[in-house]
Amino acid sequence: MSIKKPAPDKSEMAGTDTPDRANTNAKLDSLEKFRSDATGQALRTNQGVKIADNQNTLKAGPRGPSLLEDFIMREKITHFDHERIPERIVHARGTGAHGFFQSYENHAALTKAGFLQDPGKKTPVFVRFSTVQGPRGSGDTVRDVRGFAVKFFTDEGNFDLVGNNMPVFFIQDAIKFPDFVHAVKPEPHNEIPTGGSAHDTFWDFVSLVPESAHMVIWAMSDRAIPKSLRSMQGFGVHTFRLINAEGKSRFVKFHWRPTAGTCSLVWDEAQKLAGKDTDYHRRDLWEAIEMGDYPEWELGVQIVEEENEHDFDFDILDPTKIIPEEIVPITPLGKMTLNRNPDNFFAEVEQVAFCPGHIVPGIDFSNDPLLQGRLFSYTDTQISRLGGPNFHELPINRPVAPFHNGQRDAQHRTTIDKGRASYEPNSIDGGWPKETPPAAQDGGFESYPERIDAAKIRQRSESFSDHFSQARLFFNSMSEHEKEHIIAAYSFELGKVEREFIRAREVNEILANIDLTLARRVAQNLGLPAPVKGTVEVRKTSLDRSPALSQANLLPGNIKTRKVAILAANGVDGAAIDAMKKALEAEGAHAKLLGPTSAPVKTADGKALAVDASMEGMPSIAFDAVFVPGGAASVTALSGDGVALHYLLEAYKHLKAIALHGEAKQLQDLLKLDADVGLLQGKDVGALTKPFFAAIGEHRVWAREPKAKAIPA
Repeated sequence: MSIKKPAPDKSEMAGTDTPDRANTNAKLDSLEKFRSDATGQALRTNQGVKIADNQNTLKAGPRGPSLLEDFIMREKITHFDHERIPERIVHARGTGAHGFFQSYENHAALTKAGFLQDPGKKTPVFVRFSTVQGPRGSGDTVRDVRGFAVKFFTDEGNFDLVGNNMPVFFIQDAIKFPDFVHAVKPEPHNEIPTGGSAHDTFWDFVSLVPESAHMVIWAMSDRAIPKSLRSMQGFGVHTFRLINAEGKSRFVKFHWRPTAGTCSLVWDEAQKLAGKDTDYHRRDLWEAIEMGDYPEWELGVQIVEEENEHDFDFDILDPTKIIPEEIVPITPLGKMTLNRNPDNFFAEVEQVAFCPGHIVPGIDFSNDPLLQGRLFSYTDTQISRLGGPNFHELPINRPVAPFHNGQRDAQHRTTIDKGRASYEPNSIDGGWPKETPPAAQDGGFESYPERIDAAKIRQRSESFSDHFSQARLFFNSMSEHEKEHIIAAYSFELGKVEREFIRAREVNEILANIDLTLARRVAQNLGLPAPVKGTVEVRKTSLDRSPALSQANLLPGNIKTRKVAILAANGVDGAAIDAMKKALEAEGAHAKLLGPTSAPVKTADGKALAVDASMEGMPSIAFDAVFVPGGAASVTALSGDGVALHYLLEAYKHLKAIALHGEAKQLQDLLKLDADVGLLQGKDVGALTKPFFAAIGEHRVWAREPKAKAIPA
């Protein structure tokens, strides 16, 4: 089992091996000014006055009325009364971490953005992951899109890459965003359901808006129930521009690829976790960083030359479309590592403010109509949530680069501006601050001079009109078990819809245009007539399948950071436990010893072993695999323990690898479980490890799924 490592200090985060340590450490230094440690400090008011009694309100006598003059009590209660700020309308439930980004090489030919030009530089970042639909108190593992927002603190200013764990979105134009959110949120008459899309208003909307078909099938796939935040891909969703120093512009799509691989929970597991551990994803990210298993993602881009903008059978400005990787491969740019947890959740995770409009020289926008609306909406939202336009002065948002302009005053201003002139140009303060010509070294930002000659109209481009081809591509690209999960998800969600005409419309007018087998299977599960054909003509496209879309092809090829439960009772084979722990540690995986209770268990030779938790305290849904060591007395005790037996049945149902050592094979016989590539038995731990680890590396034993469905939940 890994030993907990302390959080890295500033020099570790900045990277002492880099030549520009002072610059890369600037963000951390700026945050340190605002961090407060009360160790050894006197209790004081917000005005710095020492407090003698924090237990009693000032009264007129021991039993008399409280006095209004008690400024200490009034300050304390007033602050408490105003502690909450409005939660985000969407992405309210989130968590975050600090880290750094480092470019692989000098990408000057692609962009003049400085943080992508020096491979020796570590640019500080802060990342916030989130669900979309639910409020702050909702569960981590609900079926939902996940936000994936990264704030780069570059020397040229902040760059916010604000995306999701899915590469497309439900709508094409920002004017429809309020409609979509109103539809997916809990229904207004009863505020139900919390954190989920399985209700009438959502399905009414998406069945009437076919442009949503592609995103909905992603949301019905396993991508909507990720195994962890560390095992999610991230996408910028929109098409952006990268511009080099010569003014050459190229269109790009941003991609984040986790080095831990991309994988998901199974549905029954996700539902149980939502009840047993609402904070499952938060906890996993926090603990990984605390143990030194720093999550990493590779940042890459798909590059489309301007002259090739119209070469595809879809429009690259349409946010409901992807560019398949088989058509335009991903060019790796660098790697992001998260290695420091927040010190204060509210001050950092809740107050961090992202906006797609936060860009730096070398990055610019496209005419994607959803992106264009987001450029306005995010800033407007932060002003409402954070009490005014000075949200950029909060420590977590404050850029590394200095900021000087005539924008003074307003609520929560923390900068004390010197000088008499708050306008530009001026001659009173010597003309400062002054503009920086874009052609100068470290030049000022200049928008790409795109030529536009068009009439003002409210209209969709005809190139945005194909709503089903890429949804069909996605479904065709799935493995068989992924397809089955999509069918089950549509059936479950639509089964929660009260109005049958909404169910029928989704099946006949959306699913039938994606794939008839999909539509017919869902119709059968809902008791609806099977559609005979789709309602729109199938378009011929250049690609029928994209293997890059299937999570079955996105595993890491190792078991690093995977978690294995070891079940034991008194009389267990201690040598088998030691051998398995050492083997797992050598692979970068973690083991936890679980007993019938939290009390230590004794080995067969009388040695007391401290357990990490009871089996009830850490259920199987918290682990990737289970190992049961031998020892006759231990196995006999587990055979009569309903919790232990349920533990194994549940792990088997959730398709996890299980290794039974020595006498533990009796448990398989008792539970009547069929052996497979992931249910292993053996007398020698050394011989068990290779096939056991191979099964863990496959994430799940998918061939077991048909049998596992028969096991009660």
